[in-house]
Amino acid sequence: MQDQIEQTGISAVRLSNALALWSGWKDASFELINHTENATFLLQRHSGEKSVLRVHRYGYNSAAAIQSELVWMQALRHDQNMFTPTPIAGANGALLQQARVNADCKIPAQHMVLFKFEAGHEPSENDHLDGSFEELGRLAASAHLHVQNWSPPAGFERIKWTENTILDADGLWGDWRKAPLMQDHHDQYAQLDQLLRRRLTEFGKGPDRYGLIHADMRLANLLVDGNQTKLIDFDDCGFCWYLYDFAAAISFIEDSPKVPALRAAWLKGYRAVKSLSPDDEAEMDTMVMLRRMALTAWIGSHISSPFAAEMAKDFVPGGVPLIKEYIAKFG
Repeated sequence: MQDQIEQTGISAVRLSNALALWSGWKDASFELINHTENATFLLQRHSGEKSVLRVHRYGYNSAAAIQSELVWMQALRHDQNMFTPTPIAGANGALLQQARVNADCKIPAQHMVLFKFEAGHEPSENDHLDGSFEELGRLAASAHLHVQNWSPPAGFERIKWTENTILDADGLWGDWRKAPLMQDHHDQYAQLDQLLRRRLTEFGKGPDRYGLIHADMRLANLLVDGNQTKLIDFDDCGFCWYLYDFAAAISFIEDSPKVPALRAAWLKGYRAVKSLSPDDEAEMDTMVMLRRMALTAWIGSHISSPFAAEMAKDFVPGGVPLIKEYIAKFG
C-alpha cells in the first residue's frame, strides 16, 4: 500500500498529518482506491466509520472550479432529489481544504475534499447493463433539465469541453497526435479531427444542446445500492454538448457489440424525463467519436498511469474501424 501511495507522488506522512483538517479524522487509517487525475483515498476511523478523501492533482482544477462543482452537486441533490456525494466541512467550516501533501517539496498545497462514504457497488461490464444504461439516461436528462432552469451563483467556474479544447494540440487532456502508436494511423485520425470540427460547428452550441454536464457519467461513476442509483465523481463536470454524457457512458467500450442496445436503453431512460429531437439524436455518433478523441489524448498525456499504459497497447489502432465507419456515414 505504501508503494501505491508513493506512485501518486503523495507523502503518506504528510497526508496523515493533513487529516487533522477535519474534526475527528486525525487518526484515521487510509488506503488508496483510485488514481487518475486525482488521488482518492478510503479513510476509516477506529469506530469503523468511513469517508472518502479526494486529493486534487495540482494545477488541474482551480479552487473556484472545485467549489463550483460542489455547488452544482448540492443543487442537484436539493432541486432534483438526485443522489450526489455529500462533502464534509473541515474544522474551519470550509468544504475545500488545502495542504502540502506531495513528496516533492516544490509542489505547493493541493486542494482536498472529504466526502461521506456511500454504500453500493459499481455495475460490471459483464452484467446485463440495459437497466443501468436506462438509469444513466434518466440521470443525464434530470441533470440537463436542472441546468436549463438553474442560475449558477456569481463566480461559478467550470471547464469548457468544445471541439477546440478537446482536439487542439493544447487540449485539456493533451494532444491526440502524441498518443502511442499514432504514427501509423495519423492520417485517419486527422481526417476524423476535421470532420468532427465541421459537424460540431454546424450543430452549434444553442442552450437546448450545450450546457453544464457531468461529462464522465459512466459505469465506474455509479454506485448501485439496492433500488437506488448514486452518481459520483463530478470532477470533470463542465460545459459541453448534453449528448456527450452518453458518449462518456460508453467510454472504452465504443466498439462493443452491446453498444446499440445500450444506446437504446439510454435513450429510453432519457426520453422518459426529457424530450430529444431527431437532429440531436443524429449527432450521438459524433459525440462518441469526440469522446474517443479525448480519451486518445488522455492516454497519451497520462502514459505514466498503469491504466493508461495498459489501454495504450491497442487503443489507437482499435479506433481505426470506428473512424472508418463514422467517415463512411458522415464524411
